[in-house]
Amino acid sequence: MPTAVVTGCNSGIGHAFAQLLIKEGYFVYAVDLNAGEKLLALHSDKCQIGRLDVTSLESIYEFKLSLGDKKVDLLLNVAGVMPPPQADSLRTVKQETLQSTFAVNTFGPLLLTQALLDNVLAAPSPRHIAVVSSRVGSIADNTSGGAYAYRSSKAAVNSIFKSLAVELKDKDVVVSMLHPGITRTNLGGIVVNSPESVEAEEAAGKLWKVLQSKKIEDTGKFWHREGQELPW
Repeated sequence: MPTAVVTGCNSGIGHAFAQLLIKEGYFVYAVDLNAGEKLLALHSDKCQIGRLDVTSLESIYEFKLSLGDKKVDLLLNVAGVMPPPQADSLRTVKQETLQSTFAVNTFGPLLLTQALLDNVLAAPSPRHIAVVSSRVGSIADNTSGGAYAYRSSKAAVNSIFKSLAVELKDKDVVVSMLHPGITRTNLGGIVVNSPESVEAEEAAGKLWKVLQSKKIEDTGKFWHREGQELPW
């Protein structure tokens, strides 16, 4: 039975991904900062739940210790935050907003990947490391500006995971950056009601199809949930 580690599982895309992977035959380590009702509901003989704060090295190391030498076939970094627009504009964004956003969206995925790298490398090929990013992290695709903390945190995590892809290619680890599109989640306290939005289950399902289709020759690329590659 393959094993997956998924962050951000108390809500939204993380929770939907954990449910999907369990159905796909994975044993899932489902973690979140908040051990709420949705996370608790995932617990079963195919899913171990836990609290993980990706902004805390102590929390990351505690999780690594609990995982031990368990092989990890898929590491899926989903946890993320989005500051409200009124706090993330050119005139309003503050240093603490930048720091807290980068701590979750950028530094967290890198530090967790670093801690679990030997677990991933111990798994049989193909191994996969992925991060749920956002299209707003594309510099080439930026036509609206704004969202300074959120946009730059996603651009930075894309850069980090591109570097991971380069370093891990000869170890047969596929690294992917994923854009879920507008999804009806409570990210940053903002409920998305756009007519183009989809439920978290649909976003996770489409992203899973994207991940399943990627081989080592596709490593280090940025994918839309509908399957097309996004520009940097």
